[in-house]
Amino acid sequence: MYILGISAFYHDSAATLLRDGLIIAAAQEERFTRIKHDRNFPIHAIRYCLQEAKIDYKDIDHVAYYDKPLLTFDRLMETWFAYAPRGFRSFSMALPVWLHEKLFIPREIEKGLHNECDGELSFMRHHQSHAASAFYPSPFQEAAVLTIDGVGEWSTTTIGLGQKNRLRLLKDIQFPHSLGLLYSAFTYYTGFRVNSGEYKVMGLAPYGRPIYYDKIVKNLIDIKEDGSFWMNMQYFNYAQGLTMTSDAFHSLFGGPPRQPESPLTQREMNLAASVQKVCEEVMLKLARYARTVTGADYLTMAGGCALNCVANGIISREKIFKKLFIQPAAGDAGGSMGAALLTWHELLDHPRIAASGDHMQGGYLGPQTPTDEVEAYLQSIQAPYAALSDTDLADQVAEKAAQGLVIGFFYGRMEFGPRALGARSIIGDARDPRMQATMNLKIKFRESFRPFAPIVLEEYAHDYFDLDQESPYMLLVCPVSGPQRKTVSSDTSVFGIEQLNQIRSTIPAVTHVDYSARVQTLTRPRNGMIYDVVKAFHRQTGCPVMINTSFNIRGEPIVNTIQEAYRCFMLTEMDVLVLQNCLLVKAGQPMMVGAEIYQKQFKLD
Repeated sequence: MYILGISAFYHDSAATLLRDGLIIAAAQEERFTRIKHDRNFPIHAIRYCLQEAKIDYKDIDHVAYYDKPLLTFDRLMETWFAYAPRGFRSFSMALPVWLHEKLFIPREIEKGLHNECDGELSFMRHHQSHAASAFYPSPFQEAAVLTIDGVGEWSTTTIGLGQKNRLRLLKDIQFPHSLGLLYSAFTYYTGFRVNSGEYKVMGLAPYGRPIYYDKIVKNLIDIKEDGSFWMNMQYFNYAQGLTMTSDAFHSLFGGPPRQPESPLTQREMNLAASVQKVCEEVMLKLARYARTVTGADYLTMAGGCALNCVANGIISREKIFKKLFIQPAAGDAGGSMGAALLTWHELLDHPRIAASGDHMQGGYLGPQTPTDEVEAYLQSIQAPYAALSDTDLADQVAEKAAQGLVIGFFYGRMEFGPRALGARSIIGDARDPRMQATMNLKIKFRESFRPFAPIVLEEYAHDYFDLDQESPYMLLVCPVSGPQRKTVSSDTSVFGIEQLNQIRSTIPAVTHVDYSARVQTLTRPRNGMIYDVVKAFHRQTGCPVMINTSFNIRGEPIVNTIQEAYRCFMLTEMDVLVLQNCLLVKAGQPMMVGAEIYQKQFKLD
């Protein structure tokens, strides 16, 4: 039996395909269309899923949608009327979209499936889908479930309990009170793009001090001991307007929002640190309350706020639960998976057997390109390459990384979710203090403050990081261990971005200014070739840690095809490219027209 899960029309459209309850394929539409956070119907992602299973539209038995659009419309109408006439502009802009598309999602789904699918259609609540995406793939037979995001229908936060093949949502917080929208308000106010720049705020926070924390909890949000909260809506504009923050918000914090792309100041860093502290406090209290309400020993998490890996790390270290599992595609894309799994387990009442690790297969659920197709492409463009065995490939990549070279790594199936986990990654030597700046400015063309993540052999993780569980999906931030740290200057005049120049550990390229790191732990069964590369790097250098970031440049989705990977390689200052078992060195490659213009387009001051 085939079940197709779909998320679409809001943010990060995606598709997931199950066969007899097992996850066969999952992918985001943005990877195919190259439109970041593409919200359109995921026709390309669905087509890929069907190709992976070697089936057609007519073979789909059930289609599951991750949201209940009529409930969402009900919330929007009630909100608009409550704020009338102030919300008229927002109402007049959104209503045509609803009348044309969102109120007729069954029609849109039928059209997107070429009118060839006779499978039964079901609609799941938004936070049900999030909760299912976290619990059902997890390794736990019973677990608390915590979902936190902007809003879905009415709920913004839920606490639930998963037991065997059943999932119950027990508590919720409703719109307009939303931790996700609070964080997005500060994302907007500090000059970043809402729904994509929140992780920039999280990365900026360690450069600042939480001097606005008291102002936030006194004026903007009232936090209770159980993690519930109430927000003072006079400071926000998202319920009735086209911006996130109001004039009262701007007056409270001393000025208008920062203009995008303008220089970052210590003020933005302090604002980021302050809202991050609030987020951590709320999420920690919610986790404690979830433990009390459910009595469960384990916690699973999803929703956009579950991507706040700093808060996740704090929850893990507090030992509230024995272990955490966080859905790697925690945002709306993962809702497609949750909706499909709800259909299999809840609607069709099939049993569930928890896997010893999890059912996510390392997150490698997307397309792959066979080596013979890679070679045919490279020969067609007359690009010199070396075809290598797995062992030789791992050894040569490790050797080149140890020489300080930057490597684009395209191998196996693409990852599902926002993190590159070693299949569509850019990797390098974490010991090189220049590597962070090199990757940010010469390859990613992005802000210099942005931190990079370490990938580490799981058997050596405790030697480098204070980590008390595996972290396969790069969703836990933890401190770099004491023996790896280096003492930095006590010069109190060093603030903000200047702190980047201080070497804080033996792996400075992945050590943030607060001695933290967003860790991905690797095992051979789960991670395959990227594990072999880091193993070879450890054998050659004595260091089991490398730097890892997503294979893309600023503003573009992670690469999906070998053509996109080669283009990114040639149009940046990357040194080496791996395409399956083919290794390419930049020297000797044919010139690519427009490379200089392309680089200037993305260069940052």
